[in-house]
Amino acid sequence: MIITRKRLHRRTFLRGLGTVLSIPMLDAMVPALGRGRAFDLKAPTRMAFVYVPNGIVMKDWTPSTTGQDYQFTRILKPLEVLRKDIYVLSNLDSQTGNALGDGPGDHARAGASFLTGIHCRKTAGADIRGGVSVDQVAANKLAGVTRFPSLELGCEDSRTVGDCDSGYSCAYTNSLSWRTPQTPMPPEVNPRAAFERLFGTAEDLSLDPQTRARRLRYRKSVLDLVSADTKSLVKTLGPGDRRKMDEYLFSIREVEQRIESAEKDTRPAAPGIDKPTGIPFEFPQYVNLMCDLLLLAFQSDLTRVATLVIGREGSNRVYPEIGISDPHHPLTHHRNNPEWIEKVTRINTLHTELFAYLLQRLKSTTESDGTLLDHSMLVYGSGIADGNKHTHEALPVLLAGGGAGSLKPGRHMIASSGTPITNLYLSLLDRMGVHQEQLGDSTGQLDLR
Repeated sequence: MIITRKRLHRRTFLRGLGTVLSIPMLDAMVPALGRGRAFDLKAPTRMAFVYVPNGIVMKDWTPSTTGQDYQFTRILKPLEVLRKDIYVLSNLDSQTGNALGDGPGDHARAGASFLTGIHCRKTAGADIRGGVSVDQVAANKLAGVTRFPSLELGCEDSRTVGDCDSGYSCAYTNSLSWRTPQTPMPPEVNPRAAFERLFGTAEDLSLDPQTRARRLRYRKSVLDLVSADTKSLVKTLGPGDRRKMDEYLFSIREVEQRIESAEKDTRPAAPGIDKPTGIPFEFPQYVNLMCDLLLLAFQSDLTRVATLVIGREGSNRVYPEIGISDPHHPLTHHRNNPEWIEKVTRINTLHTELFAYLLQRLKSTTESDGTLLDHSMLVYGSGIADGNKHTHEALPVLLAGGGAGSLKPGRHMIASSGTPITNLYLSLLDRMGVHQEQLGDSTGQLDLR
């Protein structure tokens, strides 16, 4: 731990056996003589992408008017309390998700092109080729600034090899993030594994799975392991910083306890199917837990770039929590069946409720002169608009957060016809201090003023 009499260093860590714990931004990190002046520590800007699969019922998604006074549609309704924190962005396209002569495989192309703007190679073999995703462009630029260049989380496991969609590799449906055109970044879907990655030491992460599992059975909470450093640090802090530390440590322990509870729950996920250890039985609890891990990673500045895949493309998840036992993907091929459309709409609405949870958690976490949401930019959307027709134009897209003051949300905006979604990403990269001339099929930056 690094503590000086003048101030606390931004890269302060609490250490214990097999554990290294970053701490959130505190007032003690600002030099005493610089408070209230230009020397104030500036909160970093974060960027995250939250993906939902299989398209949206667009008539229940798209507002009928533009500007600030638009009416929230049924699917967007859970986000109405966050009106001032959200852009609804209509008419953004992902043309590279279309067949372009390659035939079926829209789900694979939708996932692979959503953050890259590149038409992926049709193959089920090892010769996969996509593009570099926007998150990895930012991660590469920020490498070394944070402990992890990026964080990839997911809420649905899948294969990474083999054929998952009409001759397209499972790598395309499984991975939203791509470090190179040949290197997908599969999301971590196990909350325990994600937690250990964030708060374990490099030595602990290098252990084989069996040794790590055995150590986990005997280890204490990460807070117990860093208790000596924590007590030493807290003695040096003022009342406001002590409160921030208490809230932060409480959040970590609460996440730990939820993971422990999930690990003890041995109910099968479905008849004949065992639930993976550490994954909550109820899907909303699972997503919320992954959202809280993302929040902790941002709050402690472990990373400034993240992706969260709520469901992979072609997902056949069922949603008994809302009374739907039919698989998601087949329902989206509803052929205008009102009963099936209603079920898809309810699934879409559940997804926006889960996104609203993440935004509310970010908004309730104070930092510097605002909140984590004020200092973040989060894109929510899908690479397919109409799941019944597999369209890749006029995608369902939201942008939330203040971008450290660079964004002015609270509006429904309609882009001009033919605008690639990658234009939005160029605009966000620019706000991250990453000045990129081109990303996939981009034609320039999207005007968000």
